[in-house]
Amino acid sequence: MRLEPVIGDDPREILRGLRGALHGAGPALGLGLVHDLPAEVRAGAAVVVTTSGSTGIPKSVILSRDALTAGALATADRIGDGAWLLALPATYVAGMQVLVRSIVADREPAWLSGAFTPQAFSAAALMMVSTDRGERVPTYTSLVPAQLSKLLDAAAQDSTVLTALRSFETILVGGQAIPAATLERAQHAGVRIVRTYGSTETSGGCVYDGVPLRGVAVRIADGEVRVAGPTLADGYLGDSAATQAAFVHDDAGVRWYRTGDAGIIEGDVLRVRGRIDNVIVSGGINVSLDRVERIVRTIPGLESAVVVGVPDERWGEASVVVVARGEALRRSESTQLAEARIAVADEVGAHARPTRLVLVDDLATLPSGKPDRETIKAAVAALH
Repeated sequence: MRLEPVIGDDPREILRGLRGALHGAGPALGLGLVHDLPAEVRAGAAVVVTTSGSTGIPKSVILSRDALTAGALATADRIGDGAWLLALPATYVAGMQVLVRSIVADREPAWLSGAFTPQAFSAAALMMVSTDRGERVPTYTSLVPAQLSKLLDAAAQDSTVLTALRSFETILVGGQAIPAATLERAQHAGVRIVRTYGSTETSGGCVYDGVPLRGVAVRIADGEVRVAGPTLADGYLGDSAATQAAFVHDDAGVRWYRTGDAGIIEGDVLRVRGRIDNVIVSGGINVSLDRVERIVRTIPGLESAVVVGVPDERWGEASVVVVARGEALRRSESTQLAEARIAVADEVGAHARPTRLVLVDDLATLPSGKPDRETIKAAVAALH
């Protein structure tokens, strides 16, 4: 099957291409493709999504018609059917799945006019209100935590934004963990949030509020979260070694995706603890930066902070808290750092305490909305 690269990120063009790919009438779409990849994919492939992710390593993930459709149907099974608003780039899996869900539901999606702003979001959301045979059509959207936080900030001053947020039956939020304070703000405002977990290799979010979607299985093997089910990708285009490393079969022949995330299952609920490889060695002791970051984000004014590791003459490596100036409360940096250090020491130990707090004008982000940790880390290292 031919692979047709999509130039740019026009959602209209991607929607047209997706319709053909999902119905088997058109070529597979190549979103964000890097050079020198094969021009052919095997039959059944619908999309190849190439994304650098937060590590900066390009991965070209092959997603089949069956996997994408299974994800869309499982989402409707969990949260209901309705109309979707695209507020994320359609070239990334979370945004693309908004379009896939719309195609599977046979409904036209809505999207923002221009860049993401609370005003553009509200205008698009409030224009979606419609009825079908006298019944209101439920509306849905998908966001990353930074977008949700921005909307909640605006909603505190603008009732139109609050009305728009409350108009959605469900807002899926994924891409990274939602700070507890942001989730509490959303709940207090009457905004219906569902936290999602997944990746491009799982056709986007496949675990909602810790519970796998229909047909999806989750287990912990050697401390790592692994996922099985109909939403799994075929593998990586042009990289059989990476495919074999990431997708493994158990003794029963079940195919599992190795997420690289640490986690535990409590009852039937998955708790993700962060990336297994997002670890530094400080004073000879392993420190999970994801765990430190979750604790730091409980401190008022640091809800959107990012924690990165940097070289340290004394400890070998140390963690640094980085936050945008506009996000931090008007308290001294030393006070906020002291509170963060106390909180981390109480929960993890003194060895994990961050050594510095750095204020920046803006936190660098990837097009997907996730923090660009490599760029943030390089910027902090340059300040040292």
